[in-house]
Amino acid sequence: MSEETSSQDGNGKVSRVIRIGTRKSQLARIQTDSVADKLKELYPDFHLEIVAMSTTGDMILDRALSKIGEKSLFTKELENALERNEVDLVVHSLKDLPTSLPAGFTIGAVLKRENPHDAVVLHPSNTGKTLDTLPEKSVIGTSSLRRAAQLKKRFPHLEFKDIRGNLNTRLKKLDEKDDFAAIILAAAGLKRMGWENRISMILEPEDCMYAVGQGALAVEVRARDADILEMVSVLHDPDTVLRCIAERAFLKQLEGGCSVPVAVHTKVKESQLYMTGAVYSLDGSQSIKETMQTSIAPGDEQSLERVDEQVQRVGVTAMKVPAEAQDAAERLGIKLADLLLSKGAKEILTVARQLNDAR
Repeated sequence: MSEETSSQDGNGKVSRVIRIGTRKSQLARIQTDSVADKLKELYPDFHLEIVAMSTTGDMILDRALSKIGEKSLFTKELENALERNEVDLVVHSLKDLPTSLPAGFTIGAVLKRENPHDAVVLHPSNTGKTLDTLPEKSVIGTSSLRRAAQLKKRFPHLEFKDIRGNLNTRLKKLDEKDDFAAIILAAAGLKRMGWENRISMILEPEDCMYAVGQGALAVEVRARDADILEMVSVLHDPDTVLRCIAERAFLKQLEGGCSVPVAVHTKVKESQLYMTGAVYSLDGSQSIKETMQTSIAPGDEQSLERVDEQVQRVGVTAMKVPAEAQDAAERLGIKLADLLLSKGAKEILTVARQLNDAR
């Protein structure tokens, strides 16, 4: 628990204080508020306080994310506050969380995933066009190596340049200057901000597969806080948990991160978990892409897992999701990564990492 654990209202009623850590950006606040609202509904007697802070990734805006060389760009300061008991839980975009968390922390909840796909936002002067119909050498803004690698291959007539900043900043850079014909953003963020009207097109998996964990929110807690873990575990969305465990296991086995182009696509259908994973060279000219599936149907005797901080799969503790299904999802991610590695993925990623470092 955080230092101050209770507060008193005007009627003398004492309620437990739960402090929630978040980044300061508007999107982060909206995401955190949505989690707080769900918790307030479930635990009306708790007093929730939101503590906002800036992270390294928010402060370094003059370099591409893949060049900064820090795995926990958007999470470190928040985890420090968690460690110092200044907050009790932290809300993140799951894709910002490394596949291995620092000792003593766990992801206690993965909420129902918003649309995980990427979206094209066109400059107002290009309204009505698509990436296919944009003029030759049109410049597309993205700070993601994954997006750029896939789209360079699919749309060779376009050029790609880094664009940094939060959603508001990037949209402003697009609209107020003529540097970019369009920018690529996560559809989930635009939707949560209420800016769906800016989405010119959604990129389907054939054009651009998404990042590991994209579109999902995660609640990080101290692994030893059994009561907080129990409290947030009701927020888990089982299908999202299984998809994201598979995706994170895939990325971890590949030893990937934001400095290499790795992309995924997952779905759950009729008790089967389907997963497509791919790695790319920086220019998109080389790629390895495969699909696998596994059953996540419940066995005959399945019990819910007891609270145990050791039961973590790629940083996720999902107490309300059957262990058998979680194990199957984790194995699927590892097997798919091993298949790609056997076909030369390591070489492609090593060269991509070296080229990115040299840029």
